[in-house]
Amino acid sequence: MQAAVPLSERRKLNLGSGRQRDPSAVNLDVTDATQPDVVHDLDVLPWPFPDARFDHVDAIDVIEHLEDTLVAMREIHRVTRPGGTVKIVVPHFSSANAFTDPTHRSFFGFRSLDYVTGAIIHDHYTSIRFRMLRREIVFQRSVGNRVVRRLANRWPESYERRWAWVFPAWFLVFELEVLRRPERQ
Repeated sequence: MQAAVPLSERRKLNLGSGRQRDPSAVNLDVTDATQPDVVHDLDVLPWPFPDARFDHVDAIDVIEHLEDTLVAMREIHRVTRPGGTVKIVVPHFSSANAFTDPTHRSFFGFRSLDYVTGAIIHDHYTSIRFRMLRREIVFQRSVGNRVVRRLANRWPESYERRWAWVFPAWFLVFELEVLRRPERQ
C-alpha cells in the first residue's frame, strides 16, 4: 500500500468533493459530513488557497450550486497555475436533473463557458481567460441517444434551439486550460 501524499504536496483540487473523495487531490466540501480535507463554502471569498497552487481542478456537479458562476471561475483561475487544467461537469439545461434539484442556481448550455474564453462578443464581464480544450453534451446511454449525441455535439446550437426538449441531454463536460493572468493596469 502506498503512503498518502501529504496535503501540502497535492497539486490537484477536487471542489465539492462530497462522497467522491480523490486521494490524490485536496478534497473540498461545504460540509464536514463528507469528511473533506478542507471545509469551505465556495460562495465565500477568497477560497483558502494561494494563487497558482494547483495544476488541475475538478468541479464535478458543483458550479451549478454556486451564487455566481463568473466569480467561481475567477477563483478557479486564481488558484490554478497558468497552463493548468480544469474539468467542469454540470447538468445540461434540458436535463430533468437541472430543475429537480432545488439547490441548483444556474443552468448551462454548450456555449455557457464561452464568456471566459473570449470566444463571444459578451466576454467583457471578466478579464480572466481559459482555453477550451474539450466540451461535450452527454446523454443517458441508449441506442437512440448514440445518434442524438453525435448530432448534438456536431451542431450544438441547432440541437439546443430545436431539439433539446425532444431529446434532453444529461450533462455537459468542459475541459479548460488556464491562460496567463492579465497584466494589471
